[in-house]
Parts: sequence; C-alpha cells; structure tokens
Amino acid sequence: MAPSQLSNQPSVTILVDVQNIYYTTRQAFSRSFDYNAFWRQVTDQRQLVKAIAYATDRGDEKQRQFQNILRAIGFEVKLKPFIQRADGSAKGDWDVGITIDALEYGRDADILVLASGDGDFDLLAKTLINKHHTKVEVFGVEALTAQSLIQAASDFIAIGNKLLLK
Repeated sequence: MAPSQLSNQPSVTILVDVQNIYYTTRQAFSRSFDYNAFWRQVTDQRQLVKAIAYATDRGDEKQRQFQNILRAIGFEVKLKPFIQRADGSAKGDWDVGITIDALEYGRDADILVLASGDGDFDLLAKTLINKHHTKVEVFGVEALTAQSLIQAASDFIAIGNKLLLK
C-alpha cells in the first residue's frame, strides 16, 4: 500500500487489560480470548500508533510463552509483579498505568481501543471523547462489563464467538 493511502487511514491505539479479559471470557464462555482475531479486527484499515497489553507477572513458563505470543502479534507487553497479600487477596491491576498511557497515546490517535470491562475506565473514556475528540471503542464481555463504561464509550463491541478461541 502506498504511504499516501496509509496516511488517509484513521490512527488507532490499542490497550488491553489482560487480566480482565482473561477472567471475564473464562467466566462467561469457559474459553480464551483470541488475540489474533482481535488484532485483525482492530487494525484493519487503520494506522497503528501503539498497542500495549498489560499483564501481571507470576514468573511461570506458560505465562512467559503467552507474553511472547502477544509480542509476536505486535503488542508491547507491560508487566507488573503479582502480589499475594497475607490475607489471601491479590494485587496486580493496571488501572493507573492504562489510564496514563491512554491519555498519552490516545489523545493523538483518532481511535482508542480499550479491551476491558472495568467501570473505572468510564471517566477515561469520557475524557478522551470530550476533551481530545478521540473515538473510544471498548471491547468487553457484555454481561461482565460495567454499564457506566458501555455508556461512556463511543462504541461498545461485545466479545463473542468471533473473538474467542475454539
């Protein structure tokens, strides 16, 4: 494709809350998210600005292999250590990191794709839309995505069979 054709394509930044997507697709469908199908869908006819997948690092080999698959697809993988608290609860969310990157990379993109059902991102979506005029597409499991996030998004795309591994 000629460079001039590329410049006419809308620009897109892709941010994936890996833990949220993993647990919601498992809970709703007992299946895993298909990152290759997702990548094809969100980059089709679009110029990629940045793609980041946010995950926790437990240090196991299977997880490292998965992270390498994400890198091979085209994602930058950001890791945060998984912290098990004394009371048995766990910590490892990326809400602040995703928000900072969304504001940094999303404000200059035509479209920000956010794969997460976390309602904490509703204010982020509203800010990008109203202040930076960025279209915000949210991908999430409909039954497990916060209504406030669905309503705040420019478009909500429900994860279903086309975006799940067989």
